[in-house]
Amino acid sequence: MKRAALALLAFLGVACIAAAIAVPTYLVPKLKVVPLDLDITSVATSVAADGDAGNRFPATILDRCSVTAKKAATLQAHLTQQRRSVIVDPSDAEQATLQSGQTLQIDRTRDAKGKERDVTMAPGDTERKCDDGLLNATVDRVSVNRKSAAPNGNVSSLQTDQVAEGGNVEDASVKLEDRKGFQYKFGFDVKKTDYYYYDTTTRQDAIAKFVEEKTINGVKTYHFRAEVPERDLSDLPNPQGEATLGTILNMPASWWGIRGKGVKSKDLITMHRYGKAVRNVYVEPTTGTIIFGEEEQEQYFRSPDDSGDLPKAVSEYRLTAMQGKFAWNDETVAQQAERADKYLGQLRMGGVIVPIILAVLGVLMLLAWALLVWRGRRGKNDADPEAAPVPEGDDDGQSQAAPSEETTVLPPTAAAMPYDAADDGQTTVLPPLPDESSTQAIPTAYDAPTAYDAQQDPPTEAFPPSPYARPEQQVQSPADVTDTEAFRAPEAPSDGFTPYTAEPTRPMPDFDRYKRDE
Repeated sequence: MKRAALALLAFLGVACIAAAIAVPTYLVPKLKVVPLDLDITSVATSVAADGDAGNRFPATILDRCSVTAKKAATLQAHLTQQRRSVIVDPSDAEQATLQSGQTLQIDRTRDAKGKERDVTMAPGDTERKCDDGLLNATVDRVSVNRKSAAPNGNVSSLQTDQVAEGGNVEDASVKLEDRKGFQYKFGFDVKKTDYYYYDTTTRQDAIAKFVEEKTINGVKTYHFRAEVPERDLSDLPNPQGEATLGTILNMPASWWGIRGKGVKSKDLITMHRYGKAVRNVYVEPTTGTIIFGEEEQEQYFRSPDDSGDLPKAVSEYRLTAMQGKFAWNDETVAQQAERADKYLGQLRMGGVIVPIILAVLGVLMLLAWALLVWRGRRGKNDADPEAAPVPEGDDDGQSQAAPSEETTVLPPTAAAMPYDAADDGQTTVLPPLPDESSTQAIPTAYDAPTAYDAQQDPPTEAFPPSPYARPEQQVQSPADVTDTEAFRAPEAPSDGFTPYTAEPTRPMPDFDRYKRDE
């Protein structure tokens, strides 16, 4: 039992040390993957470029109702950008597919005359008017490698149209080719280097450059800045392969408000919608979680003709379609910081705390095992090498060895010892009789009768006559016994009277009754 306990202790110690090595090298890399329960909701609102929190209308948008009016108009507005990203199929151990629905909506507007208006959105199944609160809505789907979080090209599409009842999502989506950049989450172990960041508005990758380290809500982050270059949005086709509605306008010069040399008010001038942006993301470097994000978006109409043949008033003209700076609200930042803390806690537990605990337990178990083994060997070395081993026995440490052959244990006779030692509990061990039928009854030897002997007959013992006894010591007793402890029948007297029976098992007769008178 003791050896089994020592073996178990050593085994557990080695197992704990092995686990301490395996957990950070095998288990932690398994944790460094895009989780399949990812669910990120971010809300960003328009903010003033100069940081003026009291500005209720920090953005500018094109008044869509002015398209049918005599002249183009813009509105000052407050905008909200909402985005929710979840994991959808196909997702497995190697890849995760994210679906991100994003909307840009108008909260309130103020026109050139100072008139303010709260804007609402019509239900999705009804026709939207020019003053509806929804500016834009898309659904982005992208599959990424779970280890690197980079797009793997299996799924990459952008839904720009609403899917009719019973319709197919693919019919309302366009494929996004050659997509390389991060977007909703960076990879693990982010470095202070450049990364690709994908912009769905212009459908292109931009280079995100490292700027600085910054602590946000107690979380250390890396600040990356990506400048998205200008792109003609009319070159980005819709699912039908055509320019998206609202990206090309062909209106009279008077509607555009263009005046100048070589331009007539009724001249039709075609303008395309362009877009560019500057994005700032703050990433927790260990987990790649984006803690905070802000972006400056600018969309405008201008002439696509860069030949230099156009009048200067036309080539230099710009009409704002949407301009604003968006920043994540405090709730989103707190949510992302908590998410990063959770991921960090899991990695810290698996990569540091658990291995340390297992290593300490393993070392302690092995030390305990070594100590017990050492003490056991030391105890054997300290024992007297010439001392006989003590077998298990009575409580006093003595054992009674079993005789190698049968023995007869008889109490000592009273006549063979002094009176004061006759009843001390000692016993005499004699070898077994060679043959029960050959035993003779030998009376107990004694020197002289005592008063005690006269009152109490000494017990008789059945054993063969000793060959070492002298003749004078072999005293014959009239009450001699056999090995059955019955009196042996004497020889028949010469007078022919035999009062005894030859049966050795009968009780002793009354000797005095048969005694002859002399």
